[in-house]
Amino acid sequence: MAKCHRNDVGSLVLGHRHSPKSSTSGGHFRLWNSSLRRIIFDAVSCGGTSRYKYDDGDVSSIASTGRKEKHAENQKSEKKLSDLLNVEENETEGSKRKEEELKEVVKELEGEDLVRKRMAAKRVRIMAKEEGLEVRRKLAMLGVIPLLVGMLDHDKECVDSQIASLYALLNLGIGNDANKAAIVKVGAIHKMLALIDSPDSSVCEAIVANFLGLSALDSNKPIIGSSGAIPVLVRTLQDLDNKSSTQVKQDALRALYNLSITPTNISFILETDLVSFLVNSTGDMEVSERILSILSNLVSTPEGRKAISAVRDAIPIMMDVLSWTDSPQCQEKASYILMIMAHKSYGDRHTMIEAGIASPLLELTLLGTQLAQKRASRILECLRLDKGKQVSRRYRGNLGATVSAPICGSSSSFTKTEGRSLEDEDMMSEEKKAVKQLVQQSLQNNMRKIVKRANLHHDFVPSDRFTSFTSSSTSKSLAL
Repeated sequence: MAKCHRNDVGSLVLGHRHSPKSSTSGGHFRLWNSSLRRIIFDAVSCGGTSRYKYDDGDVSSIASTGRKEKHAENQKSEKKLSDLLNVEENETEGSKRKEEELKEVVKELEGEDLVRKRMAAKRVRIMAKEEGLEVRRKLAMLGVIPLLVGMLDHDKECVDSQIASLYALLNLGIGNDANKAAIVKVGAIHKMLALIDSPDSSVCEAIVANFLGLSALDSNKPIIGSSGAIPVLVRTLQDLDNKSSTQVKQDALRALYNLSITPTNISFILETDLVSFLVNSTGDMEVSERILSILSNLVSTPEGRKAISAVRDAIPIMMDVLSWTDSPQCQEKASYILMIMAHKSYGDRHTMIEAGIASPLLELTLLGTQLAQKRASRILECLRLDKGKQVSRRYRGNLGATVSAPICGSSSSFTKTEGRSLEDEDMMSEEKKAVKQLVQQSLQNNMRKIVKRANLHHDFVPSDRFTSFTSSSTSKSLAL
């Protein structure tokens, strides 16, 4: 132990012997840190005492602190794990209780007690509305849809049961295409139509709301359209007896829009008087955009274009929409309808020209949205080409008459031919003047509108300088 108390750590631990020849290596060991040497000495001292040894109180305090920290960390981890397990257990228990509740509701719907069935339908309506997509999916898997549809037949005398089952079906289809398809597949549409003449208007409102929701699915559109629902929706929209509320009318209009997307339904729509009703109702700003959307779907077919053209003042009404600067979406849809009609029908182009469509179109090319400007430009181009063809046909007819005339050497025949060519030039110059005048009037009208919007005097008249400017600009830009 005496050797253990010596400070000659190098000879004791490392077995180092100083060599007179190797002073460098000995200096290397002398450079060791003294603290490191004390630690090594304490490690080999086998519990012996030393003046370089750490204080026992410090070591024990450090160790106890480390144990406490580790213990605290372990407790935190155990607490987190326990919380997670409790949450999982609670969720499992909650899901089990919910499944039991859903099964209980389905069991009540399967029973024979009409009162309990009605109460169960009301519970389905509330749960499907408030508890989300998962509950709707589980209810459908438990077979609740056929049971609810069956209530429409079995309890025809009870309006409350009908309304409860209808709105339960409506809520089950929200955000779930599989449920929408299942409702139609079990024959709900025909059973709803059988109840449409119910004396209670609430039943009709619930049926129209179901048609709206179910028609959002593409696979349901042709089934609903061919079932006879379109005349019911049209009758609800027109509401000749003033029994329908504003909400049910909007639902009917939106359902008709959904159905008009499918081309096979257009023939069913044209069997009603919906087109004339829509065209004449375009002035109602609350529904005009939806109306124009339906007409945009109808105009894509030859039958639809013919039906729209047959309505009195259909084109002037569409032209009037072009000036609705407060509703750019309506301007875009009206310009689309007119563009298709102008492109497909010469009679419609002639009607547009006679109605003075050039002025609102030119205004739209200046003040409309980018899409409306593009469509207005296409209509103008179509009308210009049609006008050019008319002039060309006239010119060719006159030229053919001139060529087919007897060729004589007399000066009288030359004078006649020259006179006819001068007449053709005069006719073309008259066309140019008419177009220039039309453009000039449109620019002046636009200037008046701009000045009026700027809150200037209403009797403002463009100066002669502006008139000369417009005339010169039109003569340059519209040379034929």
